[in-house]
Amino acid sequence: MNELRHLAVVMDGNRRWARKNGILEKIGYLHGANTIQKVIEVCIEEGIRNLTLFAFSTENWQRPQEEVDYLFKLLKKYLDESLEKFLKNDVRFRAIGQLDRLDQNLLRNIIEFEEQTKHCKTLCVNVAISYGAKDEIVRAVKKVIDKNLDITEENITANLDISEDVDLLLRVGSASRISNFLLWQCAYAEIFFSKTLFPGLTKKECKKIIDDFKQRKRTFGK
Repeated sequence: MNELRHLAVVMDGNRRWARKNGILEKIGYLHGANTIQKVIEVCIEEGIRNLTLFAFSTENWQRPQEEVDYLFKLLKKYLDESLEKFLKNDVRFRAIGQLDRLDQNLLRNIIEFEEQTKHCKTLCVNVAISYGAKDEIVRAVKKVIDKNLDITEENITANLDISEDVDLLLRVGSASRISNFLLWQCAYAEIFFSKTLFPGLTKKECKKIIDDFKQRKRTFGK
């Protein structure tokens, strides 16, 4: 039976879920934020040590400014309301991506949240914000060069935003693509595509997907 140490989730379908339910698209994102807590609870219950959530891509900057502003407002609200719950459940928060593109006030909130939870060990929640995997790899290679190190897999891995390999990549929202998410870390990840739109994802479905992963045969090319 496979051990699931690192789960990565592409949280897709918030807007479509809202339209399907006849409500404002913004409300879809709000329900998606609530679904994050369900996924965190499943990870804790299943003993998963790392959870990486794709929240906002480098390509998402091209969306209408009003939508971008709302998403970051929602992120700030999530941070303001979640610290106590993260600490209570011994969950660490970490942000990855082009964080220097964020509003300075939001960036301070993120850094403070990271600092407050850095001692937590049960689960690490990595939130990919202004993130693109190709950009991450380029930045990692530049760091290796700046440090005058050899360009090896080991050195590139050590200089990525997140070094832990992904065991299971879950893409919800009916699309069957990776969308420039954790390309290096997903080299040998198992992939599960779900037609469920993210706000509709339940703990029961999460656990069913994890059970499917545990029964798969992983060969890593051998």
